[in-house]
Amino acid sequence: MQEESHDLQEENSELYEHYRFTANDGQEPLRVDKFLMNFIENATRNKIQQAAKAGNILVNDVAVKSNYKVKPKDMVRVVLAHPPHENLLVAEDLPINIVYEDDDVIVVNKEPGMVVHPGHGNYTGTLVNGLIHHIENLPKNSNERPGLVHRIDKDTSGLLVVAKTEYAMAHLSKQFFDKTTERLYHALVWGSVEEDSGTIVGHIGRSIKDRMQMSVFPDGEFGKPAVTHFRVLERFTYVTLVECKLETGRTHQIRAHFKYIGHTLFNDERYGGDQILKGTTFTKYKQFVDNCFKVLPRQALHAKTLGFVHPTSGEFMQFDSEIPDDIQKCLDKWRRYSVNSNEIE
Repeated sequence: MQEESHDLQEENSELYEHYRFTANDGQEPLRVDKFLMNFIENATRNKIQQAAKAGNILVNDVAVKSNYKVKPKDMVRVVLAHPPHENLLVAEDLPINIVYEDDDVIVVNKEPGMVVHPGHGNYTGTLVNGLIHHIENLPKNSNERPGLVHRIDKDTSGLLVVAKTEYAMAHLSKQFFDKTTERLYHALVWGSVEEDSGTIVGHIGRSIKDRMQMSVFPDGEFGKPAVTHFRVLERFTYVTLVECKLETGRTHQIRAHFKYIGHTLFNDERYGGDQILKGTTFTKYKQFVDNCFKVLPRQALHAKTLGFVHPTSGEFMQFDSEIPDDIQKCLDKWRRYSVNSNEIE
């Protein structure tokens, strides 16, 4: 499945394109309202059906009813009379942890729970809303998103670099494209990772079964190439702390790759890590894990280190961030558990 999103006004019409999805070659016949519900987060079937009734759902540029059956390679578009909300950016005075700033770049340590840019269901309170309050006239990337050259997930914490000028955006974007940036993440994953270090290779694309997830396609028939290098930092009986080095930057790359090798991220709700995937059947152990989930109510993933060549000076700059309190408290619990597991069980 190929997915695209465009924010451009339709030529010769008053409609704006909000979403565009192209069904993959293996798409089985599926009602267009159900198809769109798989892709558009927080969308209700009633809203989709109303859009179809108003003639705002097009398949191959022809308006269709909600019971139209999507077929392979169909191009499904949703067009509405108003621009996408992400085009109507509002500057907001939000707390942003800026760890470095000069005339060309800003390096931000993003808090968990903050969405990086506006999108469906999240139109305010995002990092971009805060950035445009802090700085006027940020350059826009190819998706019309001010300052952004990369992103991290809402519930992932850690370092991001933002471009303040057109030149900085072009320079940094090329570094990410050429894979010359340095990005190190710390992740707590379920299970005991056997190898002390290794590399996970496998194309990543949107899951055919659950459109909110990304899946690994080892044969490369779908998705885009993705490579994650890792090394084990610490083992805690039923979970492992790993450092991940990204060679590519696909959506949910670490989350999808580690699920693929059988080590789902701890408390990663979207990928099933919010269940007890390893351990004993003792009630005290279940209570212990539940307490860990309460301390860390998100996936255990932090973008710890970020390195790039400064667009103007040519100097390689490297930034490191502390492990956030929620992850640190969870790690401390697992350390104590590893020492006192007999007492807990």
